[in-house]
Amino acid sequence: MIKKLFKNTAATLLCISIVVVSSAQSLKGITGIRDTSYTNYSAYKHSLKGNPEISIVPEFTDKNIQTTKDIIYCTTGKRKLALDVFAPKDAKTNRIAFIMIHGGGWRSGNRTQHYPLAQALAAKGYVCFTPEYRLSTEALFPAAVYDLKAAIRWIKANAAKYNVDTSKIVIAGFSAGGELAAFLGVTGNMPLFEGAGCNDGINSNVNAIVDIDGTLSFTHPETGEGDDSKSTSAGTYWFGYSKKENTGLWNAASPLSYVGSKTPPTLFLNSSVDRMHAGRNDFIKVLNDYSIYSEVHTFENAPHSFPLFNPWFTPMVNYIDGFLQKVFTNK
Repeated sequence: MIKKLFKNTAATLLCISIVVVSSAQSLKGITGIRDTSYTNYSAYKHSLKGNPEISIVPEFTDKNIQTTKDIIYCTTGKRKLALDVFAPKDAKTNRIAFIMIHGGGWRSGNRTQHYPLAQALAAKGYVCFTPEYRLSTEALFPAAVYDLKAAIRWIKANAAKYNVDTSKIVIAGFSAGGELAAFLGVTGNMPLFEGAGCNDGINSNVNAIVDIDGTLSFTHPETGEGDDSKSTSAGTYWFGYSKKENTGLWNAASPLSYVGSKTPPTLFLNSSVDRMHAGRNDFIKVLNDYSIYSEVHTFENAPHSFPLFNPWFTPMVNYIDGFLQKVFTNK
């Protein structure tokens, strides 16, 4: 039974790590209080010193975009999880679905931070979704994975309503959201990470990944995640264990542990902060081994939060659009 359930080595590590680690999993990060420390404005203030030319990308209105907010896609316990939809009005054909996951160290951030990106892509013909998910103030890994896979299943279940082509589902994210997007993209065929209770029976496979400055490995030599020397790191809050206490779990939560022949085409959009894309080159090597298409675009001298700011926003949108048009042409 166990062999059937845990065919993947990394999945086995996840199971074993929960069983054999002697120290108790810490729940101190589950405060039940929303962490609002990471916002577009706080990111702007942090990035401004080295980049005085930047400006926050504002939301915009377009009469050709239909916006529907606060749709409940899953209820887990008493928690209702919502998403927003930005879609071209009067679409006559099924479109590419673009799901954008916000960042914030798996602890902060908000789905509204990427409304401008969703609006910009909807104006180009994509049906865009911005789901929320449980952060580490509410629940530990893999709750966020369960939530976001439920969002994918909901989108597929409601594809006809929103004119979505279920063979053209894109999962995207920034920072922690980029890591989650990559993780969802490489584990679509793994029941272990599906969760249960919301549109069960529908697969969560996706057809393309867009990772915007999200790590590919929590244990790679390039990573900076897991340094608890000054304060508890974002990863330690999310896993409930430090990297030293449970390296197996940190490894099993890394997208790099699962990349393989079933991984979809992947776009990497990166800042000049190398540690934010730890494991990327190893990930791409595996993609190349299986002749899976990928692109990398690096914005030189850009801060980590570049997707929120001009002058990088429009080039980012164009890279995303160009990549997806290549991937889905004639599909």
